[in-house]
Amino acid sequence: MKQKETLLNTPLSMEDIDDFGEDHVGSADNTPMRADAFEMDDDLKMELIEKHFKEIMLILGLDLDDDSLQGTPRRVAKMYVQEVFSGLNPKNKPIAKLFENKYRYDQMLVEKDITFYSHCEHHFVPIYGKAHVAYISSGKVIGLSKINRIVQYYAKRPQVQERLTVQIANELKEVLQTEDVAVVLDATHMCVSSRGVNDTNSMTGTAYFDGKFKSQDVKTEFLNYINSKTDLK
Repeated sequence: MKQKETLLNTPLSMEDIDDFGEDHVGSADNTPMRADAFEMDDDLKMELIEKHFKEIMLILGLDLDDDSLQGTPRRVAKMYVQEVFSGLNPKNKPIAKLFENKYRYDQMLVEKDITFYSHCEHHFVPIYGKAHVAYISSGKVIGLSKINRIVQYYAKRPQVQERLTVQIANELKEVLQTEDVAVVLDATHMCVSSRGVNDTNSMTGTAYFDGKFKSQDVKTEFLNYINSKTDLK
């Protein structure tokens, strides 16, 4: 126990921090946020990000008087706040309306091949891939588009794939009022393919199964379906 406490209280070196980033260690189920994260409005956030990103570009030696680069700091600031990291703000959380399961459909509902784009929180480069989601109704159903929106909301944050998988699953369980949920993510990490080891062929898979999906038969049915080829032509 003392050894564990000593390790936890020992400041990390830059080498340790780099190693954590390479190994894609996730810190918690919840996205790490400061208590004052939303005291600043979006306009001020964009103003400050623009200022600091301009400094980064200048440090890199770029000529911001060039027509092509002049607007880049502002574009990046707007992209960070209003687009690729908009899932950090709870005000952007999708409102999922439930409907009575009038059809008495008691089998799994699967939404597969949901395209998502996220960003690795260790290097701030893209993660992109497909999400496959399923649930079994406990008496309520959700509009199909809301499943996609939930995936997108949690993806639009600095992320690790493991946390993203758990966040999507937990949100679906809370919204749908059921434990019978499954989530599988298949993704490409640009921090692996475009830098570091430069492996352009590998993909990362994560999965979350709860409730009835812990049964091997139900799990297998779900996995067989998402791995099947669908041809609607």
